[in-house]
Amino acid sequence: MPEPSDDPASPPPFWSMDLRGTTAPALVEIRRWASRILTQVDDTHLGDVLLVATELVTNAYDHGHGPLQVRMSHTPVPCRIRIEVDDECPDHPVLTTPSLERLGGRGMHIVDKLAHAWGVLEHPAGRKTVWAEVSCDGIDAVPCATVTRS
Repeated sequence: MPEPSDDPASPPPFWSMDLRGTTAPALVEIRRWASRILTQVDDTHLGDVLLVATELVTNAYDHGHGPLQVRMSHTPVPCRIRIEVDDECPDHPVLTTPSLERLGGRGMHIVDKLAHAWGVLEHPAGRKTVWAEVSCDGIDAVPCATVTRS
């Protein structure tokens, strides 16, 4: 497992987990996996990272024909955890108005509130990567009122 480097020119540590053919109960394993690899993130910020990862993967199960892969990387300065989830649906996640009438529709609101930034990368053949970056230290770790998207 890669360890963070003090060299700003070195790429951030990167981890991935294949999710092809999995179902929603795999979310428990994803949270365990992330907790094991992100040892440099304190428990307070790890909770935000795990929640954002869970919401992105759940969104891929519910709306993206199932996730293909989840990746995480750590940038130490400023401290950021980047979470990326690939799926085979070209549709972008949507921030809908939460309703008491519906069970779902809150996941991307959670991501929007906890992530420093989030967005979508489109790939050929209708695939996409939904990503989010969660701050994990200092004043920047407070959820931002204004979120930039790519």
